[in-house]
Amino acid sequence: MKRKIETQLHNWKNKGEGRMPLIINGARQVGKTYILRRFGEENFKNVVYVNLETNLAVASYFNDNIAPEKIIRYLEAATGEKIVPGETLVIFDEIQSCERALTSLKYFCEETPEYYIASAGSLLGVAINRQHYSFPVGKVESITLHPLDFEEYLWSQGKKLLCDEIRNSFEKMEPLPEALHQEATELYREYLIIGGMPACINAFLKEKSFLDVPLIQNEILDNYIADMAKYSSNSDSVKIRACYSSIPSQLAKDNKKFQYKVVQKGGSSSLFGASIEWLNLAGIVLKCHRINQAIEPISVYTDLSAFKLYMGDVGLLVMKSRISQQTILSGEGNTFMGAVTENYVAQQLAAKAYDLYYWESSSIAELDFVLQKNNQIIGIEVKKGEHVKSRSLSVFVNTFKPSYSIRLSLKNFGEKDGLRSVPLYAAFCI
Repeated sequence: MKRKIETQLHNWKNKGEGRMPLIINGARQVGKTYILRRFGEENFKNVVYVNLETNLAVASYFNDNIAPEKIIRYLEAATGEKIVPGETLVIFDEIQSCERALTSLKYFCEETPEYYIASAGSLLGVAINRQHYSFPVGKVESITLHPLDFEEYLWSQGKKLLCDEIRNSFEKMEPLPEALHQEATELYREYLIIGGMPACINAFLKEKSFLDVPLIQNEILDNYIADMAKYSSNSDSVKIRACYSSIPSQLAKDNKKFQYKVVQKGGSSSLFGASIEWLNLAGIVLKCHRINQAIEPISVYTDLSAFKLYMGDVGLLVMKSRISQQTILSGEGNTFMGAVTENYVAQQLAAKAYDLYYWESSSIAELDFVLQKNNQIIGIEVKKGEHVKSRSLSVFVNTFKPSYSIRLSLKNFGEKDGLRSVPLYAAFCI
């Protein structure tokens, strides 16, 4: 599968003198290992790959001297592969499981920058936070990999030309031809079920059936739960799992703000706050903070006590909530589809590295997402269907007078009085 991160990987490879060791961070099973190995095979003479979670012999070697040249010689002996600067890509997978390997990246940067060193970590943020690892700040380049966004999903389906047409319509704010609009809408509904996890997409492409997708999604969730037990204490893992399991119920409420009492009667931030942070650091949830002012820079107006939690992948939300595949594919009215649609949009925006915020005004009006794009503040309203009447966006526009705002729905492209109508399938264009 073609991934957008490939461009960043090529940029990293070609940096020359200023290049530092690379870390790809992200939730489990988003494709970090696969993309690194494929990139290495396509762009280097050879690849030396080590999984530090399963290869305990190599991991234990880092307990001794971590001088780069010594590590290189050891890896050559252990793998039988010659490591040549400029020709070999060295990959340390699951680097969060070996603190000394993480520390060694600093010395690779300072002493032997000629070597190409890349690493991947599934729970790096959790490990650093929990075990107080010494992260080599300023000595590594970090990239976060998310599940496939909808454009990458279309690429996997061989629909690059459709992507080009969608982008063209977005730039011009002109309707997409109706046949293409309907095709993109159907593919969007498919994506809501499958989501962006590579294993789920592969299973669907192989059989052209949705039947195996929930089985793989269940396996992914089981792996997440296993990580909760492995990377936290017994009591903490119970609370983390409870918070995660409550997300569908949280999003089903009219007020989607995360409420601790939904997790447990009498729940509070002191009881569950660390659990939310664990899920956020693990990359398996998306946290969207409330702001009361939509003024540049919006980050300084964040209300840290109020937030929404979305699942990192919309397909996992659909599976976990048990909403039927028929309901999604048919487009029939269903109240929970509003939550599914919001989660989808959050996932597309996070994949573009936007910080997620929503706006609320004294409980009178609430806007789903607010973005800062350079010096522009953009309000985004999300509608699950073609019915687009809403008061909140009007209140936001009248209050802050942005240069333009966006309404995401199933309606085709169009623009009127500074309001841009963008189909949900084109959220990756924003």
